[in-house]
Amino acid sequence: MSFKFFQNTDCEFFPCHKLNGMNCLFCFCPLYLMDCGGNFTVTNDGKKDCSDCILPHDLDGYDFVLKKIAEYTDRRPSR
Repeated sequence: MSFKFFQNTDCEFFPCHKLNGMNCLFCFCPLYLMDCGGNFTVTNDGKKDCSDCILPHDLDGYDFVLKKIAEYTDRRPSR
């Protein structure tokens, strides 16, 4: 199951969240463009600010992200 976890301790931003066991696999969250259920706010200019969210970075983040993507694609109309 090591494919579910990656940590880049050489990154200039590491650690970007205060979290033990930081998972860097989803450094840029693939859920950014959807209503993910994470701890985000919307800035005055309408951008999503996910800096307080750790969902994709915790130990269950891989499964959470894949589940949300599956839910999203199941709802989309087929072409």
